[in-house]
Amino acid sequence: MERDDIIEYSLDAHHSEEEGKKIRKEIYKVTLILSVLTIVEVLMGAFFGKSIVGEDSLTWAIIKVSFVVLTVIKAAYIVMVFMHLGEERKWLKWIILAPYALFVLYLVFILLTESSALFEIRQYFE
Repeated sequence: MERDDIIEYSLDAHHSEEEGKKIRKEIYKVTLILSVLTIVEVLMGAFFGKSIVGEDSLTWAIIKVSFVVLTVIKAAYIVMVFMHLGEERKWLKWIILAPYALFVLYLVFILLTESSALFEIRQYFE
């Protein structure tokens, strides 16, 4: 028994073959960019560890900052592409992204102040 209430969405696509190629090219580009960023993060994690570069070295600090920056870039790219924010007007982008940016800055502030307080407490007991 065949159902007639199911819509076949592939038959309802109202675009030409050129537009379809353009859409597929964009999907491949997004996949490639996100894959490259992920591979870079994984390789950094695999080849640079605390035991190799040292926990207190400048290299380890750079690696940690690089992880955060790559993650933020991936998150921003996902928001711009998959949530279609990249196609919106500039002021709407800022209205949506500014609270998140302020929240991240707040978290960094809390991280720095609390970590310095814990460092001072640890130094006091040593």
